[in-house]
Amino acid sequence: MKVVVAHNRYSSAQPSGENTIVDAEIVQLRDAGVEVVPFLRSSDEIAALPAAQKALLPVSPIRAAPAQAALRELIRTEKPDLLHLHNPYPLISPWIVRTAQAHGLPVVHTVHNYRQVCANGLYFRDGHVCQDCKGRAFPLPAVVHSCYRGSKAQSVVMATALTVHRGTWRGVDRYLALTEAIAAHLREFGIPDDRITVKPNAIADPGPPAPLGEGFLFAARLSAEKGLPLLLDAWARQPAGTLRIAGDGPLRGLAEAAAAERADVVYLGPQDQAGVRAAMRDSAVVLVPSTWHDVLPTVILEALAAGRPVLGTDLGGIPSLVGDAGWTVPPTADAVAAALPVARAGAPELAARARKRYESTFTPELITTRLVQVYRALTG
Repeated sequence: MKVVVAHNRYSSAQPSGENTIVDAEIVQLRDAGVEVVPFLRSSDEIAALPAAQKALLPVSPIRAAPAQAALRELIRTEKPDLLHLHNPYPLISPWIVRTAQAHGLPVVHTVHNYRQVCANGLYFRDGHVCQDCKGRAFPLPAVVHSCYRGSKAQSVVMATALTVHRGTWRGVDRYLALTEAIAAHLREFGIPDDRITVKPNAIADPGPPAPLGEGFLFAARLSAEKGLPLLLDAWARQPAGTLRIAGDGPLRGLAEAAAAERADVVYLGPQDQAGVRAAMRDSAVVLVPSTWHDVLPTVILEALAAGRPVLGTDLGGIPSLVGDAGWTVPPTADAVAAALPVARAGAPELAARARKRYESTFTPELITTRLVQVYRALTG
């Protein structure tokens, strides 16, 4: 079986768990005997594009003509059986679904966010959950609030792309919903159950867990929707040992200031995968205080694999990922503060349960088998 995996990689200046997951899934598929033909673009390429292509970038979310031409040529030369799409924006465009299907290829799409409906994909703006565009024929609030990259002009283009491609998205042959929460989102969008398969991501086994460390780890993009302000507010009310913060993003200054002011807060800076694993070994509990409907935070899978229970908020896919291997609470400072000492005391009891949850639910062997079954169902 030969599968084209299409993904527009996020900028290297914006660390992305989605990039990591796509890379890992390609390896996992190849290990399972699937011939993978990557069709990858990167937002890092934009700076080096010829002037003529740069001039067309504002409308690339709608069609991205160079990507369609490249895909047609790839189909002609490689003769794949199926196309598996992840992120299409901005250099691939959802039009790739039409191009693939016009050449007889079924299309599978993994849904990593809410961009069938929401211009920024997060259902989040100005520090709070927002679903103002849900159910609208044209997502005008996205334009009013400059939801795409903080630009009204670019938001007009993305809002237009969402409108133009409503039918495109509804024509995808099979959706892969990372959690039941995403499956519900797709149903609300009009996708029937028989075209939705719930399939979480998988991560490679890091090996037997190390003994529990001490304190808590927050490892994520340092942004409002990932909950850093909420966490620091909660920590000020109820410190519970040591709080380690790993990552980078627009709120980096907030993390640096907290570390400068308090001896029990340590800012580790941006970390690669090895650095995150080392910080996790030093900690007892991993924190996921997201304030948006977070789809599938990869750090939860990493925590479970490392035998670390998780304290998260009860939004999006977080509760279904954490399961019985941690705690989920409402996204308020009071709720998180009250849960911190509970998690600190309960971590030793849940450590083994966290590892067992990883082994029973999120290993590459389990998840890749499920993915290949989807491919075979579509290709006969």
